[in-house]
Amino acid sequence: MVKLDIISDPICPWCYIGKTNLDKALLQFPDHPFVIEWHPFQLNPDMPAEGMDRRAYLEGKFGGKEGAIKAYAPVVEHAERTGAHINFDAIKRTPNTIDAHRLIHWAGIEQRQSFVVDLLFKAYFVDGRDISAHEVLADIADSAEMDAAMVTKLLGSDADIEDIRARDKHSREMGVNSVPTFIVAHKHAVPGAQPPDVWVNVIKEIMEQVEAEE
Repeated sequence: MVKLDIISDPICPWCYIGKTNLDKALLQFPDHPFVIEWHPFQLNPDMPAEGMDRRAYLEGKFGGKEGAIKAYAPVVEHAERTGAHINFDAIKRTPNTIDAHRLIHWAGIEQRQSFVVDLLFKAYFVDGRDISAHEVLADIADSAEMDAAMVTKLLGSDADIEDIRARDKHSREMGVNSVPTFIVAHKHAVPGAQPPDVWVNVIKEIMEQVEAEE
């Protein structure tokens, strides 16, 4: 088996598109070699805990309404091409994602990480839910057959916050400055939302290497 580490943020549209593309490739290889682990990266580490109005955030980040529209045009184009449905009209706030990253971490302990990441992407990009809200995260945990009551209790504490921040910092110190970033076998970095064909070729190459070694 080959480790595939994915560094991402659940409010990153390119991460959503990137996972959609990866999943398309993985469907072609039911016996693919990857063991997948998701790692935290906050696009907005200084975001207030309560988040902020999405329009104000985007216009502030991209220098006004026209800048925001121009910046997101490629996102819309790629999302439509890949089938990653994004309902921008439904997204009213840009949340702080520290608690969403904690949920992803806890899901990993229960072998439900990729499922929870899918649910977070859907909650945010399709349903426009606030994925910083503890009740939303508890509902997602319940949908993933995790203990929602325990998750709610953990969210009300400081459990694993410093660990998430330390891992985020570690990724930045390694040179990761944008997400998604995929790291294959602890050594090969694949940045960005690569198309399915790229992943198909990567998987084929790995499987050929494994067969040759056997």
